[in-house]
Amino acid sequence: MADSKPWFVDDPTPDDQKHAPATMRNRDAIVDVLRRILPDRGTVLEIASGTGEHAVFFGQKFPDISFQPSDPDPECCRSIAAWTKRAEARNVLSPMQLDALATDWDIEHPDALICINMIHISPWEASIGLFEKAAKLLAPGAPLFLYGPYFQEGIEPAQGNLDFERSLKSRNLQWGIRDVADIDTLADETGFARESLIEMPANNISLVYRKI
Repeated sequence: MADSKPWFVDDPTPDDQKHAPATMRNRDAIVDVLRRILPDRGTVLEIASGTGEHAVFFGQKFPDISFQPSDPDPECCRSIAAWTKRAEARNVLSPMQLDALATDWDIEHPDALICINMIHISPWEASIGLFEKAAKLLAPGAPLFLYGPYFQEGIEPAQGNLDFERSLKSRNLQWGIRDVADIDTLADETGFARESLIEMPANNISLVYRKI
């Protein structure tokens, strides 16, 4: 999966915490969507948790849900653990080192799966891996939540997203903003159906899929 270091702007603190500014800007809007789709109780698996700031914030907002953060980068896992310790978030589990490109994920079946800002900074194969593993882990009706920038057919892209796309490609030709239609096709091929598309601040989109 993609190197997540471009998300970070701050150097690690002595206890390995990292900071991604986007989490502060989008976390409340994301919580508003998650309130509609997450179960009242259970375990939510987050793929590509990055710094861990989202996982800790979600744990605070949903105290009856256990959040399982994960990331392929050991440095990110240390940051997740540091944020969890600082917040004393008892319902945020120890981070797992999981890669969307891995053949198998050694994890119990979660009740929901969320993935924020990974799709555009990873190769397309990571998106395939995400949906294929989610199809094996999630029960029928369980949600798979995606958040990030996407292009939509028939809708002119925002200039900010076009500029971001060029920036992504300049860093890695395998990265890029994906088309919602391609995500929908992948979902259909792996046993998911899109429930909703929600416009979010700063030209982002939330996509909610359900396991069929």
